[in-house]
Amino acid sequence: MVRHGESDWNRKNLFCGWYDAKLSLKGAEEAVSAGKTLKELCYQFDIAHTSVLKRAKDTLSTILNQVEQTNIPVHSNWRLNERHYGGLTGLNKSETAKKYGEDKVKLWRRSFDIPPPPMEVDHPYYDHIKNSSSYTDGPSECEFPTHESLKMTIERTLPYWDSVIVPQIKKGCRIIIAAHGNSLRGIIKHLDNISDEGIMGLNLPTGIPFEYTLDENLKPLVSMKFLGDEETVKKAMDSVASQGKAK
Repeated sequence: MVRHGESDWNRKNLFCGWYDAKLSLKGAEEAVSAGKTLKELCYQFDIAHTSVLKRAKDTLSTILNQVEQTNIPVHSNWRLNERHYGGLTGLNKSETAKKYGEDKVKLWRRSFDIPPPPMEVDHPYYDHIKNSSSYTDGPSECEFPTHESLKMTIERTLPYWDSVIVPQIKKGCRIIIAAHGNSLRGIIKHLDNISDEGIMGLNLPTGIPFEYTLDENLKPLVSMKFLGDEETVKKAMDSVASQGKAK
């Protein structure tokens, strides 16, 4: 698994969610680095999965180019999208922390079951998201979120994991998933049986792959092993954790 490389909106410290931001220059370099790491370690994949958002799809495409495995099937699905940040979409995280307080922003960003304010129809990015051609095959009208907590994100991500990815793993397929901090946190929580409180503190760095090796019962033999040096991983995690602080 790998969280997409830094996006333009990550660089600007904006709440992104379902807004279709592209990779920043740094993010594109992170994707190349992730691919080179996987190639050096001789990883081979049978099937790839990603969200419908450009930053994840481009990260995956770059990685597959680097490992010279562009011929494998690639499945793109909205259920692997980032958490929908509702009315916060497009706002600067530090400025929002100044306005509402760091505790409130931390609650919106890191609480398990409290969503941010919903995105209303007059929101400047409502049409960009709701009327995107990326969603012609789903979600349905009743499934389309206006905001999401982590709990809500997990509830729409895990059905894809269970019904699509798990059967492939049981057949012995080697899977790569390029997605987002919160959709991946949902899968991690499920695999490692992490508590609601425990998953809140997990900050996934951009562009650093990590692996799971599962037994026949889909229990982790190797659990969330980052494929990078410890100092680089810690620095990247700390950077993510500081995004919601007033500056």
